[in-house]
Amino acid sequence: MTSPFGGVAGKLKRALPACALVVTLALTPMGCKTRKVAEQQTVEEPPPSLASIVHVGDPKAAGQLLSGFHEIENHAWRWSMRQFSVVLRPPPGSAQRGAILTLKLTLPAVVLQTEKTISLSASIDGHPLPAETWSQPGAFVYQRDVPATLLTGDAVRILFVLDKALPPGEKDARELGVVVSTVGLELK
Repeated sequence: MTSPFGGVAGKLKRALPACALVVTLALTPMGCKTRKVAEQQTVEEPPPSLASIVHVGDPKAAGQLLSGFHEIENHAWRWSMRQFSVVLRPPPGSAQRGAILTLKLTLPAVVLQTEKTISLSASIDGHPLPAETWSQPGAFVYQRDVPATLLTGDAVRILFVLDKALPPGEKDARELGVVVSTVGLELK
């Protein structure tokens, strides 16, 4: 006995594998994309390694500027506040030989308008380094020897403190200390 749908049933039976193939192909790229997205979400990038020398005008250095810095200006430098801090990687070999801490800065005339001098001191992980005092505007380099005993870890925190800074005012709502371009540790 023949089915009343004999002709249609036969056509469906023959078309079913083709339909299944089309549906499978249509869904397969979506499934792959979903897996790729899921894989990308689970892959974590390693944290950026610390540098021994930081150019504060480089946006990539922002993670090493812990506190007391304003935004980058002229793609090259930042104003500091009265207190500012960084984290640096001790250079290879410095745990045996020591290093030189170098801070390149500019002391603008506007900072010295109300004060006749300004002093800068630093400390590494709480160990103080000698201060330096300036009485004229200009570009300066604050350099200090750092004993090897302070450089045994993977990172050191350096706190810089100015004895005075410009308080926030009408023209600029920021506390302004000095203009910093570079801070770093170099092997002795």
